[in-house]
Amino acid sequence: MSTTPGKLEITAAYVQNAVDVIFKTLGEPETVQQKQALQAFRDGDSILIKRLSIANLQDNYIKCLGYLVSAPKLTPQTDTILAESARAAADHVRDMTLINLSNAILKDEMIIGNG
Repeated sequence: MSTTPGKLEITAAYVQNAVDVIFKTLGEPETVQQKQALQAFRDGDSILIKRLSIANLQDNYIKCLGYLVSAPKLTPQTDTILAESARAAADHVRDMTLINLSNAILKDEMIIGNG
């Protein structure tokens, strides 16, 4: 399902709301690298986030922050930046859900196998 927002004006308040929603979706960082990326985001250090992204290509949490750090600049690419940030946040949630499901299944398998 998609919606057409019409002539939506991208303002600092709109971007901040989007950033807040994306952060709520991301949740708390779980790895040392994610914690470093979050601190870099808070510090506005886009270079460190991008370097962490290069070293952790599989990590959608860091990928999200890599996009999101540029969102407050309000450029013509802000829509794309927000969209890619949101997609990376959703991918992170999906990844974590799959890991949690696998762990739960393996735990049950180990219990059954050892019984």
